[in-house]
Amino acid sequence: MQRALTSMNKSIDFYFDFISPYSYIAHKKIIRLNLRKNFNYKAILLGGLHNLGKITAPAFNERKMKNMKNDCILISNKNNIPFKWNEKFPLNSLYLMRGFLLIDKIKKDKFIDLCFDAYWKNNVDITLEENIEKILSTCNIDKKSFHQGIKEQKIKDELKDLTDKAFALNIFGAPTFVVNEKLFWGQDRLEYALEEFNC
Repeated sequence: MQRALTSMNKSIDFYFDFISPYSYIAHKKIIRLNLRKNFNYKAILLGGLHNLGKITAPAFNERKMKNMKNDCILISNKNNIPFKWNEKFPLNSLYLMRGFLLIDKIKKDKFIDLCFDAYWKNNVDITLEENIEKILSTCNIDKKSFHQGIKEQKIKDELKDLTDKAFALNIFGAPTFVVNEKLFWGQDRLEYALEEFNC
């Protein structure tokens, strides 16, 4: 059983992208452990990060893709996490990642939950405007302001800057956890990040 976290003066940075199924799994584990308040969700654009690192994503390698799909199903079943491989993977998460940066802080948690669930639980095409607007409506986010906001240069630059900073920290994939300047990559390293947090 996970020990109660004792430190209230620091947090775990959680670098994520909605396009990442392993980020979804890590997110579900965090919720199940009731430790969400201890994590600082840091939006990055995974495709941009891969480009910076000259990494070929598994989605573009047939053998890796097949293994990743099977692996996600295996891990989800093992942890009783609802999961369905999105039939249209990889879907562009750009607008939703920008949206995460744009919306009010009090609405971010619900927005994250709905975006992750749409992609990796409900097999939804999150690039379709009608599906994005369902998420916005449920979160009580003004659609017009959202669509205008994600086109603003300030928001575009902020997501790019966060991705560039992640690369500068030697982050190369998602999810990645950073605590006490130590980097832990992968949903299966969540426990290690928590141990470091609580040391």
